[in-house]
Amino acid sequence: MKVRALSAARPAARVMAAVLLSALAAAGCAPSTSDNSAKGDAKSGTLRVWLFREVDNAPKEKVVDRAVAAFTARHQDVKVDISYIPVDTRAQKIKAAFNDPSSAPDLIEYGNTDTAGYVEDGGLADISKEFAAWPETADTDPTARRSVTVDGKVYGAPLFVGVRALYYRTDVFRELGIEVPRTLAEVAETAKRIRAERPELYGLAVGGAYTYGAMPFIWANGGELAREKDGRYTAAIDDPAARTGIRAYTSLFGDHNCPASACAQWGGNDTVQAFASGKAGMAIGGDFNHQAVESGAVKGRYAVVPLPGRRPGDIAPAFAGGNNIGVLKSSGHRTLAVELMKSLAGKETQAELFDAMGFLPTFTDVRAEAAKRRPFVAPFVKTLDAGTKFVPASPAWASIDSGLVLPTMFQEIVSGRKDVDDAAGAAADKMDEAFRS
Repeated sequence: MKVRALSAARPAARVMAAVLLSALAAAGCAPSTSDNSAKGDAKSGTLRVWLFREVDNAPKEKVVDRAVAAFTARHQDVKVDISYIPVDTRAQKIKAAFNDPSSAPDLIEYGNTDTAGYVEDGGLADISKEFAAWPETADTDPTARRSVTVDGKVYGAPLFVGVRALYYRTDVFRELGIEVPRTLAEVAETAKRIRAERPELYGLAVGGAYTYGAMPFIWANGGELAREKDGRYTAAIDDPAARTGIRAYTSLFGDHNCPASACAQWGGNDTVQAFASGKAGMAIGGDFNHQAVESGAVKGRYAVVPLPGRRPGDIAPAFAGGNNIGVLKSSGHRTLAVELMKSLAGKETQAELFDAMGFLPTFTDVRAEAAKRRPFVAPFVKTLDAGTKFVPASPAWASIDSGLVLPTMFQEIVSGRKDVDDAAGAAADKMDEAFRS
């Protein structure tokens, strides 16, 4: 539901308006508000922050607690309340916060694909001046800077950049005499062999709701999510090349690899957890999943390589993901919120998040230093260097993503409810409807 301003109710209609707003809330949709802009700029009180909960969240919490402690040491009259929210349900929760400023946090962590939609909804504050005046941002890489920029204005600070690569079990590969796959076709063949010879394992953990794990299959086969012309987007998910990639990904669901009954509902965290817990021979995971795998049952028995493309030597294009930290437009503590944002997304914190979680820093100097200290980032840096892809830079993507258009498409196929052509066509229709709205 988009944020729209309501005109002030006339005195005689206020009771009716209150009843309507109560009904909307009871129906599970937060009411629109007449004004979600900040009321003042308090220099004391409590700052509320929503951050994403990771697969293994404890290391992240320690880094955040240190950054918060440093901030509150400088601001004695300020308290900080941190809440960790599920990534999969972020859209509903954050949109509700935009529509109800009285219960909204001051700062949120958000995915870089959400920037344009959140700006259109009026939820994020324009911090262009503060960002430009922050000395550290001189070292922000251009891709990360673009992830917080809409129409030339800055709406947050990049927190980390993330790409995915292929995690695989070195002990299983050695036991079965398997070579590291060099193409996507070999990835599928390897997955089937692992499943056949070690039936207690999934060959390659895949998920019907794992959109960003599926996209490399589409892009590697020459497909695209959408086309852009004169600033307008139209769906391309039903083009022949995209359908080839969809078939390649959905063919991995079944008893021969990852049964749909178990895997159709999985998202990215589920597939990583399956690998980390020792239940899969391979998984497509991010640099940001490194700590979760290190903390799992496969520690010391895995390696990572770039996900291969169609031909030997190719690297499948990865989604250039990552998260940002933004100040809400409704915050009554704008100055403090911007300062806390700098503490949470600054160079020191990004370096610590890399060590704790494997999150790749968005500052080029911090990332270069991190790569020297921790060689595990090499396959992810190679993936970045090979060329990455991004989702359509349209506010409509937020509704496409939160509406589960692509996961629904994958799940319809793997469940047998629709074939690839019908499911892709239906997804394209939904995407085009969103682009037109």
